[in-house]
Amino acid sequence: MLLSVRRPALLALLLPLALAAAGCANNRPVITTRGDVSVTGSVDRMTDAQIAAAASAWGQRYDADPKSRTNILNYAAALRLGGRTDQAVAVLEKGMVASQNDPEMSAAYGKALAANGNFDQALRVIRQTQQPDRPDWKLYSAEGAILDQQGNPAEARATYQKALQIAPREASIYNNLALSYLLAGDVANAEKTLRQAAALPGATSRIRQNLALVLGLQGKFKEADAIARQELDPAQAEANVAYLKSMLSQANTWKEARAQG
Repeated sequence: MLLSVRRPALLALLLPLALAAAGCANNRPVITTRGDVSVTGSVDRMTDAQIAAAASAWGQRYDADPKSRTNILNYAAALRLGGRTDQAVAVLEKGMVASQNDPEMSAAYGKALAANGNFDQALRVIRQTQQPDRPDWKLYSAEGAILDQQGNPAEARATYQKALQIAPREASIYNNLALSYLLAGDVANAEKTLRQAAALPGATSRIRQNLALVLGLQGKFKEADAIARQELDPAQAEANVAYLKSMLSQANTWKEARAQG
């Protein structure tokens, strides 16, 4: 099934499903990094206030010790979550100097550059860090995400497959691959791939919310609502499904208008 909703609308659909409120554990770092940003509890469950608090806390630690790898990665991750991508790039540029040939640092830097719109530079950073004799799946996954943002889905998916050869049970790779299908309008393959991801031990709330998204895009609202309610509070889940119905209605109206024109 190829979806008729245009790419900008698909990108917009990803946003509301990532918004939810939940508490984060105290006495532990709020943000950690494993090639992807994760949060104590879930990054998808952080409010704007919690993201701002994380950025402030990690900013203070970074000021106290700007050469600490942990401080650099966590502060940059918090900045990215808060939309301060240019500042995240600046922090990670210094981190790249302090931690040369660090795949995790390079992946974070590449993602920050891509989020800031510097796609070509992001790819150079990722590819220069990758070691052919000891390839890192996190770098392949980051490279695939950048290629997707550049509008190169075939190359992106080939890169995700390289990542899966190294880490065949890594849920985040399947998630990225599914979103590649979704951005291309191939929602059936997106659903199939997200179901694979959701069944793996490392599946996150974001993955399950993305599955709810693709189900909703196909009009499977009952199952989409059931999954969303497990991840979000009932009001937010209901609002997300209503949003999906509205977007699909608009897409169908646009399609009909073009056919009549």
